[in-house]
Amino acid sequence: MDVPTTSHWGASRVRVRADGSVSMRAHPEDPAPSPLLRGAEDALRDPARVRRPAVRRGWLEHGPGPTERRGSDPFVEVSWDEALELAAGELARVREEFGPQAVFGGSYGWASAGRFHHAQSQLHRFLAQFGGYTASRNSYSLGASLVLLPRLVGADGAQAVLRSASSWPTIARHTELIVAFGGMPAKNVHVNPGGVTRHRTRGRLETLAESGTRVVLVSPLRTDLPARLHADWLPVRPATDTALLLGLAHTLLAEDLYDRAFLERATTGFGTWAGYLDGSADGVPKDAVWAAERCGIDAHDIRSLARRMAASRTLITVTWSLQRARYGEQPVWAALALAAMLGQIGLPGAGFGHGYGSMADVGDHGPQLGLPRLPQVPNPVEEFIPCARIADMLLGPGEGYDYDGERRTYPDIRLVHWAGGNPFHHHQDLGRLRRAFGRPETVLVQEPYWTSTARHADIVLPATTPLEREDVGAGRRDTHLIAMHRLAAPVGEARDDHAILAGLAERLGFAGQFTEGRTVRQWLEHLYGRWRDGLRAPRDGVPGVRGVLDVPEFEEFWAAGEYRLPDGPREFTLFEDFRRDPRQAPLGTPSGRIEITSAAVAALGLDDCPGHPAWIEPAADAGSGDRSEDAGQGEAGRHPLVLIANQPESRLHSQHDGGPVSLGGKVAGREPLTVHPDDAAARGIHAGDVVRVFNDRGAVLAGAVISDAVRPGVLRLPVGAWFDPVPDPVREAAGEPGALLCVHGNPNTLTADVPTSRLTQGCTGQHALVQAERYQGRPPPVAVREPPPLLDGARIPRHRHPHRRPHEHRQRPRPADRLENP
Repeated sequence: MDVPTTSHWGASRVRVRADGSVSMRAHPEDPAPSPLLRGAEDALRDPARVRRPAVRRGWLEHGPGPTERRGSDPFVEVSWDEALELAAGELARVREEFGPQAVFGGSYGWASAGRFHHAQSQLHRFLAQFGGYTASRNSYSLGASLVLLPRLVGADGAQAVLRSASSWPTIARHTELIVAFGGMPAKNVHVNPGGVTRHRTRGRLETLAESGTRVVLVSPLRTDLPARLHADWLPVRPATDTALLLGLAHTLLAEDLYDRAFLERATTGFGTWAGYLDGSADGVPKDAVWAAERCGIDAHDIRSLARRMAASRTLITVTWSLQRARYGEQPVWAALALAAMLGQIGLPGAGFGHGYGSMADVGDHGPQLGLPRLPQVPNPVEEFIPCARIADMLLGPGEGYDYDGERRTYPDIRLVHWAGGNPFHHHQDLGRLRRAFGRPETVLVQEPYWTSTARHADIVLPATTPLEREDVGAGRRDTHLIAMHRLAAPVGEARDDHAILAGLAERLGFAGQFTEGRTVRQWLEHLYGRWRDGLRAPRDGVPGVRGVLDVPEFEEFWAAGEYRLPDGPREFTLFEDFRRDPRQAPLGTPSGRIEITSAAVAALGLDDCPGHPAWIEPAADAGSGDRSEDAGQGEAGRHPLVLIANQPESRLHSQHDGGPVSLGGKVAGREPLTVHPDDAAARGIHAGDVVRVFNDRGAVLAGAVISDAVRPGVLRLPVGAWFDPVPDPVREAAGEPGALLCVHGNPNTLTADVPTSRLTQGCTGQHALVQAERYQGRPPPVAVREPPPLLDGARIPRHRHPHRRPHEHRQRPRPADRLENP
């Protein structure tokens, strides 16, 4: 019998074979199933599963404390009772000695499409009831935009941009020209938080031509649009989209092709920005010639495109990837301002979009009815960090930093508790993150697999995968709520995150508060019942939904395996009400209008994020390269290639990197590296070669793919290969010990751990300056797919872990001090 479930890459029907393996087929209503479903089939019994609780040997023998040994020590398998006693004891000790703000709750989503077993929700609920924790805000995907957009279009306007973008049917019917900065990559629309039952976006992308819509792709990668979608390709230099946007805006200004009436009625600050564009503010006109020198697109083509945009119903869209770079706020802000100059914001099929092709639900027209969710409690601790500043926090306790107009201080973290997510995928400069993970006294990780995060922990608690537990799943704008039946017994001694945290809560004295006396099935019935009661109330306030919905009882829903959600409207337009009457439907900005110039941002006096869209010359590691005459003496001379570290086609982030789809895309057993033929020939690189890519932060090995689908001077190395570091033999031979080589090809070994700006503190992991060479000799093997060394716990002596009084704790070394080495 086929059993229903869902995942981030789609709903499916699962058949369990006699040997316990599973086969998955897509939901029968899915018109374009994700190939990533195949990766989930083998994940259940992946060789890298964590099968028993394990404790790092050095921590077990010597006790908690900073150490350089995380990531290299063997682990000792122990019983659940011992593991939970040790973990609960450490949580209690740190809370008593240093306060709850010394605990970092490091969960980061994507652990499950299930809404109850959402690891981040479980962990945050547990830690808030524990007494509080230092939290993180925003996301690696959208760190800059989540802070910037509310200042430009208000908080509700920002949510509308990201969650209620003009629908694909609206675009197909009305749009004449799409200018896609960063493209609209079809590979990304396979996935969505919580799942997607009907994959419709790829079909919408591929049939744009049938509707007569013309597309201009602005990207160094031709593959940022589906192959079947014919488009004009402008292979812009990486990280120079802002220069191109300014050149387009200058052309509209100089040729009087902009909409004065709309700017006066619906925006504020255009006059200030116009003075910047025409050069009256700084003596430098941002014209097409100026832009061409920076972005590598001919000035004639820039002017021609601006005229086409003014003469057409035009949608300007910017992928999320563009804001994951130094000064990543600027292309988003400039694109919004350019759309405002065209005067088409709020018109069907026109205006501004952010994220088409970045996620399955952007532009989708499924319903927005809310989902069953685990209730949260307020966090008593007010400390938080922007999520991409983990290493800064761990390495610099007490140091100050700017964020969204505030001056904040990094807390002193003594314990990291992580459940869900893999920072050794998401984060930048993994060598630095590795050093940062040496700073806490204890790192506690709940994880199904021996990821690099688990390998850098002290206590590892094996968690189940979605196929090993019951849940209820659906994604934003999903068409179905899915009953996620349990399909297999837990591998080894794995427990679900809720059970793990309930065990800790029992030892810490608040199990009843955490579980509320419910089993998992009772929780599902309770959450579904609350959700059902909400939907059965009159829904006149929900677009496209009226009256009372006929929602089945839980037992009927569970037996059926799904509930089809009512349809929402097929066509809707972003900012339509605002355009109709900005006074009656103002935005939540100080002016009530779109802020082309923000007086509030300008008042902060930030040199890396001024008060209006601007070109900021890239720093040496910003990823666009140094085009000055003496570039040979700078980093761009030593590392002349621009690496683009974008999302992979073969997995979701780092999930299922050992699955058949991901492994099938490897080259020479490593992550594929796309190289332009000219760059390959200059370095003697051939297809299938193992290539060493390096800069001052480290080096990686990858397998060469030769293609002219990348701009010359650009390499593409997707993120998500499990971090597998060894000492770099090339650097060691040159007398430079300590440098790391990721033999598997994780590009975040090479990216810089610096923020987008002091306004947003977003992630900058999209680009890095590098050099590449054919690897000489026999490359080190990839070992990360197997568990680390595991020892028999019965033979390892234990350090006694008494609860020390606050005045008895060891003096913690300052960041500059050498770490302990137990």
